Amino acid sequence: MSGDGRVALVTGGSAGIGYAIAERLSDDGFRVAVISSGEGGAETAAATLSEDGAVVRGYRADVSDRAQVDAAIAAVRSELGPISVIVANAAIAPQHPFLEMTQEQWDTTIAINLTGTFNTVQAALGDLVDAGWGRVVLISSSSAQRGAPRMAHYAASKGGQLSMTKALAVEFAGVGITVNSVVPSSVESRSVQRKQEAGAMPSAEAMAKYIPVGRMGRGEDIAAAVSYLVSDGASYVTGQTISVNGGSFIG
Repeated sequence: MSGDGRVALVTGGSAGIGYAIAERLSDDGFRVAVISSGEGGAETAAATLSEDGAVVRGYRADVSDRAQVDAAIAAVRSELGPISVIVANAAIAPQHPFLEMTQEQWDTTIAINLTGTFNTVQAALGDLVDAGWGRVVLISSSSAQRGAPRMAHYAASKGGQLSMTKALAVEFAGVGITVNSVVPSSVESRSVQRKQEAGAMPSAEAMAKYIPVGRMGRGEDIAAAVSYLVSDGASYVTGQTISVNGGSFIG
């Protein structure tokens, strides 16, 4: 197991891609801290993931609120120890026509997806610097690579993550820290299912027709990429964008 008891922090880890990442990292031998903004969500996820003896703890925090992030990370350090791996996954993916988009809708999306990434990484990164070893993975989106109608705020926030990845990779490469982005596309989740049921997205079968491998992605597909990037074997990989999309975007 590559984790060797190190502490991995996963935001947005109570469901979907984040939950799959938390599960994989706990299987890899990491002690995992799950952060989620929902009432009881992080604690419930942590309890489920701990059933097989893994060390997983849940903490509630809205990543757009720096005070909440600082408090949660302080609790992680107190209960689990210094952080070695940061996975910034927490995000929202609203849809609004650009000409009808309000300032509040724009600000909220940027605050959670981009400023929330800044808050999380900056608050925890000191542990990695002190240790002289660390891994940072930002979970972006193919919307930042190819655009997405009605999602200018979301695409902009995810594009900001890709640029942040490159900047941080260069700044911290000399102290043993790698920083990479994983970019999913068309991943099965409860939120996607809700949009499909509401008619806001095509069915899984319809979407699969446009994906070369013939299916939508799964949380474990994204988690596998994260597992590699946070391993010792990925020490020479930094500043990269790893697209996990079944061949639906190649660029």
